Amino acid sequence: MIKVHRSFLSLALIKQTQFCGIQTSSNAQRLSNINEGGHSHKNSQFFDLGKWILLLVPCTTLGLGTWQWRRKIWKKGLVHDLKTKTTEEPVPFPADMQELDNLEYRPLRMRGTFDHSKEMYVGPRSLNTQNETVVTSQKLPDSTGGLLSIKNVNVGYHVITPFKLVDRDVVVLINRGFVPRNLKDPSSRSAGQIEGVVEQVGLLRKSEGKPMLGVNNDPKRNNWFYKNLEQMSAYTNSEPILLDANTGSTIQYGPIGGQTRIDLRDEHVSYMITWYGLAICSFALWFKRYYR
Repeated sequence: MIKVHRSFLSLALIKQTQFCGIQTSSNAQRLSNINEGGHSHKNSQFFDLGKWILLLVPCTTLGLGTWQWRRKIWKKGLVHDLKTKTTEEPVPFPADMQELDNLEYRPLRMRGTFDHSKEMYVGPRSLNTQNETVVTSQKLPDSTGGLLSIKNVNVGYHVITPFKLVDRDVVVLINRGFVPRNLKDPSSRSAGQIEGVVEQVGLLRKSEGKPMLGVNNDPKRNNWFYKNLEQMSAYTNSEPILLDANTGSTIQYGPIGGQTRIDLRDEHVSYMITWYGLAICSFALWFKRYYR
């Protein structure tokens, strides 16, 4: 009787252990499924976020291409405005000097006398053979000459001379124009060193910055490589006001006027092609990655 009872008890314990094992295994499987589902959800969220972040690449490059297109339109309008302004009828030099702030590139008419003893020579510079103001968005030929231009007769200097206005005690600077290298010395063109009162018409210009990798001006030796009006005015004891004499102001045997060059860099088309090309390529790769 006792043996039968013990056998029955053993069988019950075995069944209970098996049931607990099955239940534990089931719970473990559920936990595993929950964990895997959580990881899958997180990974899904991660990949969705990365998807939209990557979409910013084609969107950004598309925007940059459109910005360059708008810049191209703006530059075209600017060239047109400058061409119109530089060809307007000359106006008298203003009595109020503050008005000059709004007259850049405008032709101004004035009367006065040159002080040839303080001539300055900016160069090397190339001759503007068109003999008129050049306003363009196309790349102009090098205006500074170069080692390969030593024997080029169209390479020389711009002659800048102080000009005392006849109707007031004001001295301005006038870029009389171009002279070749062999006529840099004023004694070689003495017939063009006119004395007395003359009328000049010139375009108002602003100071130039030093070109990249350019040479510094040397006022002590009267060597000028770019038109820094502060330095030039201090050297000649004049106002920091510069005008480019037009072709009609050229004095016989003197420097050739009409040397104004307005070069507006315009590479917006190449930039547009670059940015739009990147936009198309990056969007194609993005689409292939997430939708094919």
